Amino acid sequence: MSGPATTLFAALEVASGKVIGSLHRRHRAVEFKKFLARLDKEVPAGLGVHLILDNYATHKTPEVRKWLLAHPRFHLHFTPTSSSWLNLVERWFAELTQKKLKRGVHRSVQALERDIRAWLADWNEHPQPFVWTKTADEILNKVAAYCHRISDSGH
Repeated sequence: MSGPATTLFAALEVASGKVIGSLHRRHRAVEFKKFLARLDKEVPAGLGVHLILDNYATHKTPEVRKWLLAHPRFHLHFTPTSSSWLNLVERWFAELTQKKLKRGVHRSVQALERDIRAWLADWNEHPQPFVWTKTADEILNKVAAYCHRISDSGH
């Protein structure tokens, strides 16, 4: 049996670790546009906003494209399929899941959302940026070794 569900759109400010989050009962273009509007209000007007997103259809609808045309400081970058690990906000979602959601019992959507809002507030009291612990060369060498290993596997 699955528990209560909600949608959390979140934007991670990479330099500071601060997260802007927005909870919605559905995951449609309408809710995503509301999230974009919130980002537009909360991010200082002089800054460009670069969002790294998965390829979910919600992010590419005509309504969203129209909104983006009217807000040229927003730039969307899409990760390749199965590459969400490239997006640092996914690391933050893992923290939320491991340290809050898996440990809690949520008997209602409201209780779940209350816990997520509390986590967001606590996180933003003392935000921590995520730092890659490997260099790009170390990562690429590991990927190359893996590719070599699987290409010689006989499959």
